[in-house]
Amino acid sequence: MTTDQSTPPAQAVDPRLLVRESGMAGYVAEFKRKMRNGDLGSVPVVLGLILIGAIFQGVTGDFLNADNITHITQWIAGPGLIAVGVVFVLLLGEIDLSLGSVAGASAAIAASLSARSGYNEWLSCLIAIGAAVAIGALHGFFFAKIGVPAFVVTLAGLLAWSGLQQFVLGDKGTANVVHDGVLANLDSYFLGDGDIAYTWGLAILSTALYAAGQILDARRRGAAGLAARPMGEIALRTGVLAVIALTAAYMLNQDSGLPLPLLIFLAVVVVTDFVLRRTGYGRQIFAVGGGVEAARRAGINVAWVRISVFMISAGMAALGGLFYASQQGSADKILGGGNVLMNSIAAAVIGGTSLFGGRGKTWSALLGILVIQSITTGLDMVHVSQAIQYMITGAVLLAAVVLDSVSRRTRKTATR
Repeated sequence: MTTDQSTPPAQAVDPRLLVRESGMAGYVAEFKRKMRNGDLGSVPVVLGLILIGAIFQGVTGDFLNADNITHITQWIAGPGLIAVGVVFVLLLGEIDLSLGSVAGASAAIAASLSARSGYNEWLSCLIAIGAAVAIGALHGFFFAKIGVPAFVVTLAGLLAWSGLQQFVLGDKGTANVVHDGVLANLDSYFLGDGDIAYTWGLAILSTALYAAGQILDARRRGAAGLAARPMGEIALRTGVLAVIALTAAYMLNQDSGLPLPLLIFLAVVVVTDFVLRRTGYGRQIFAVGGGVEAARRAGINVAWVRISVFMISAGMAALGGLFYASQQGSADKILGGGNVLMNSIAAAVIGGTSLFGGRGKTWSALLGILVIQSITTGLDMVHVSQAIQYMITGAVLLAAVVLDSVSRRTRKTATR
C-alpha cells in the first residue's frame, strides 16, 4: 500500500528574524512586506492628510493659507494632548471615558484658584494637574487592584468629575482666566513675538537631532551585531523630515511665527514617544497590552503599570483642559463635554493606535488630531453644519477602526 505523504505546509517566518537586504532595494522590499502583512503604519493617515488638504484647497482656495495653517496648529493642542493620554490607555487594550470630565474639572480648579482665590497661576495649574493625576491613580486602583472593568470605573468618573467641575464653579457656572496671565496666553502666545528665527531654529534643530539619533542608533546596533538601518535610508528619512519641517516653518513664518501651543504639544509627543520606545517602562506597557498573563510571568508589576498609565492619561487630560480654558478665556460647566472625548479617542485611533492593545505610538495623536481638525476647519470654511461634521468625523473613525481590524486579522494570518 502506497502511503500518501503530502508535503507539510511551509511555516511562516517571523519578520523580526529576517535580515533586510542592504541599500534601497532592501528598504523597498521591507516596505512591500509590511504592506502585505497589514503593517500599514502611518501610511493611510498621511495619504489622508494629503487628500484632505488637496480637496479643501481646491474647494475654498484658502485652506492652505498661512493664517489658516497657524490656526490649525493652535487648535490641535487641547484635544491632541488628551489624545496622547488616550494612546497610553489604548496600548493596554482599555478605554478611559472620564478624560473629558477630568479636563473640565482641572480647568475649573485652575481658573477658580487663580482668578477667584488669588493663587499664583503657576501654582494653580500645578494643583489642577496634580488633582487630575490623583484622579487617574484612583481609577487605576479600582481597575488594577479591585478588578472593576476600566469601562465602568471611568464611566463613573465621567459623572463624578463632571459634578466636581460644577461644584468648583459654583452658582456662576464659569470662572474667567486672569487677563493677560499664564492661562490667557497659553493658547495665543507666539515665541519671540513672531520672530521667524524661532520657527526656523526649531525646524533645523529637530531635523539635526533626528539625524544624529538615527546615526548613533545604527552604530550602536552595528557594534552589537544587530541589523541596522543603512546610511542611505537614514539620509532619505532625514531628508523627508527636513522637507516637512522646513515647509511648516515657512508657512508659519508667513503669519505670526511659532505658536506656543504647537511647541508644547510637539514636546509632549517627543518625550512620551521616547518613554514608550526607549525605556524599560515603555516596554512594560507594550508587554501588558500584548498579554497580561505573559507580562506577569515575565516579572512585570502589572498593577503598577496599569495604575501609572491611568495617572498619565488623566495628567494629559488636565493639560489639555488648560488649553481649552485658554482658547475660550474661561472655564465653564460645558468645558470638556460635547465631542471633546470622542475627538480625542478618534484622533488616537485614526492616527494608527490599535483598539486591541499592544500597538501604537504617541505620534498617532498628532497625526490623528491633524486629520480631525483639518476636516473640521475645512467644513467650517464651506459652511457645513455641525451635525454633518459629526457624521463625517464618525465615518472617518469607523473607517479607521475597520482598517485596524483588517490589519490585525492580516497580521494574524501572517503569524506575526
